[in-house]
Amino acid sequence: MEDVIKVKDLKKIYGAGEIKVRALNGVNLTIKKGEFTAIVGPSGSGKSTLLHLMGGLDNPTSGSVILGNTDISRMSGKELSDFRRDHIGFIFQAYNLIPVLSAEENVEYIMLLQGLDKEERHRKVQAILEEVGLKGYERRRPNQLSGGQQQRVAVARAIVSHPNIILADEPTANLDSHTGISLIEKMRQLNIEKGMTFVFSTHDQKIVDRASRVIHLNDGVVEKDINSAR
Repeated sequence: MEDVIKVKDLKKIYGAGEIKVRALNGVNLTIKKGEFTAIVGPSGSGKSTLLHLMGGLDNPTSGSVILGNTDISRMSGKELSDFRRDHIGFIFQAYNLIPVLSAEENVEYIMLLQGLDKEERHRKVQAILEEVGLKGYERRRPNQLSGGQQQRVAVARAIVSHPNIILADEPTANLDSHTGISLIEKMRQLNIEKGMTFVFSTHDQKIVDRASRVIHLNDGVVEKDINSAR
């Protein structure tokens, strides 16, 4: 399988002087196209830090993050912002929807930034909202949607432009069990049917149970890396 992201000797230290926290201490891993990967570990193990570094939301202290043939750990400013927009999808615990925009406008926004024409944007938005089970909710704003519906909008926004990889940081943390399972099953379906690559930072056993690969972090290092036949 094609490599999507390579992480090489990744280290992240917060603080300075005597007060230093080693969030990551030399992580090496490769994410392959089409994987459905869960990064797990206790609080403070470094899993959210790793996800943020993989997505270019933070810069490593040392080491590299290579997406395709591009080392994003060496990028900054508008160059990095544009690269993230075009190649990486994000799903956050807190949804991070724009409150004054409707569901369809939230999903459309990234394609607007990418310069797609209006007709193509409309077609893609309608198709993806139907795919995640939100047909009929297109014009509702976030405060008119349940938590599960808001997270489905966030999923639609993350995947609508078919990025190289989708990174999800605790995406089910604010959802009840039934809603969480429904959302995970939808993402797994997209993974299987469309070959989309997902990486989760999670405590949720429901995600772990459905993952094709589980990476265990502890104290900033990879303790175990388990592939399954799922």
